[in-house]
Amino acid sequence: LFTTDVHCNFEDNIGYSGLAAYRDQMLERTPHVALVDCGDAIQGNYYGSISKGEYAVQLMNAVRYDYAAIGNHDFDYGMARLSEVIEQSSAQYLACNISYTGRGESALTGVQPYALKEYGDTTIAFLGVSTPESIVKSVPSYFMEDGEYVYDFHAGEEGARLTAKVQSTVDSAREAGAEYVVALTHLGDDVSSFPYTSSQLATKTHGNDLILDGHAHASIPCRTLENARGEEVLLSAAGTELSCIGQAVITANGLVSVGLVTDYAGRDEKIDALMQDIHAQSDAQRDAVVGTSATELPIAAGGVRLVRNRECALGNFVADAYRAISGAEIAIVNGGGIRAALPKGEVTFGDVLTLHPYGNTLCSVRATGAQILDALELGCRATLAQPSNGENAVGESGGFLQVSGLKYTIDTAVASTVLTDAAGMFTGVAGARRVKDVFVLQGGAYVPLQADKTYTVASHNYLMRDCGDGFTMFRDCEFVIGEGILDYQIIIDYIQNVLGGTIGSEYTAPQGRISVV
Repeated sequence: LFTTDVHCNFEDNIGYSGLAAYRDQMLERTPHVALVDCGDAIQGNYYGSISKGEYAVQLMNAVRYDYAAIGNHDFDYGMARLSEVIEQSSAQYLACNISYTGRGESALTGVQPYALKEYGDTTIAFLGVSTPESIVKSVPSYFMEDGEYVYDFHAGEEGARLTAKVQSTVDSAREAGAEYVVALTHLGDDVSSFPYTSSQLATKTHGNDLILDGHAHASIPCRTLENARGEEVLLSAAGTELSCIGQAVITANGLVSVGLVTDYAGRDEKIDALMQDIHAQSDAQRDAVVGTSATELPIAAGGVRLVRNRECALGNFVADAYRAISGAEIAIVNGGGIRAALPKGEVTFGDVLTLHPYGNTLCSVRATGAQILDALELGCRATLAQPSNGENAVGESGGFLQVSGLKYTIDTAVASTVLTDAAGMFTGVAGARRVKDVFVLQGGAYVPLQADKTYTVASHNYLMRDCGDGFTMFRDCEFVIGEGILDYQIIIDYIQNVLGGTIGSEYTAPQGRISVV
């Protein structure tokens, strides 16, 4: 049984209670049951933020996970905290492609590349693969010592280093006696993640029987691919927020199958009781009202997370908060850092913390117009003319920039010429630019942005100081605010002290700040 991208949504959909009940139901059929997670379990909403993953670990231990891969957001509380989580977890954490090159001790000493488990007379190997995008999709400075990267995810060479590392791990597991190899991957299969995708891993390696994937939040019951030797390998992904339970089966005669359990109503009394204890510890703080809203501020429409590829009212609201509280001329906020909608009516502390769960701090810098143009160019490199292909979202990027004090146009007819290094960090623009007609709000009117002029720009430490999502252009700027208030407090202060306690109807719809043509 496998899950992924739970993001601390303990009770949503099937929930951990349903998962525990289903696991016990399977144990009535066979003693040979494993429960594994493919990453991003300990971070994502109020419960994760307030406990720094503690509540997630308690529940996962109670549900009795056996193995877990490390997702990029599992690093979000820092290496020291992740090390504590791994120590507290009864599951064995797995990652074959993270190497420590520093002078001290790795925070991931409790992590193994793979593990062997005997089920009757059959030996199964479970191995973990973490996305090399972790460096830019968590906090880059977490992976550094004295300004140098000391955690190597085997990025580079168009994906060849990653597939080589995984292949050598598979070979080692086979040599150690594994009859089947199950890869727990946090890679996803989005175009924007290429070449570090699960399908690339499947087709460029051999010896994996099953690839159970996460990161993209996709629900993939079963996809059959050909590996590097032309043999069949099965790929599956179990969505997000416990919307389903992945189930892979190996029969006595060696038949391998995989699919998703999407409708299960069973409950586990022990997990329900533990969840009630967690509620008792945290709900009073979560439910404190911090303001009201005259309108709902959605994060998505039709399954498309608009904050990641279009201007949306929620993005405007968050960016406005950063600009107002910092006093900067311009504010930019990465869409991937805006995690949840805000409701119409009462807005609680929990709502705000779920919106902004990372604990980042307010920053502002003096940046040139040229640096701002580079940031916008990086942010829209994946954007497409349409946000959906009719069934699935396309062109999403966590680095897509919601803005305040700016207006700009993205010309999707121009292919992105953004250059990045092997770690995904911005290094320049090689040719034509997609971003056009950039205007800055000054004196109540929009005027053209000037490349050689200096502006004050606000965001948070993830983007400006730590180069999150690859935004390197601000790291050497002069900081006006080096380490300000926490991200959720920015939102609360904006609601209470700037908006007078009420988010107004001006945020009912986008305001025409970003045009996509």
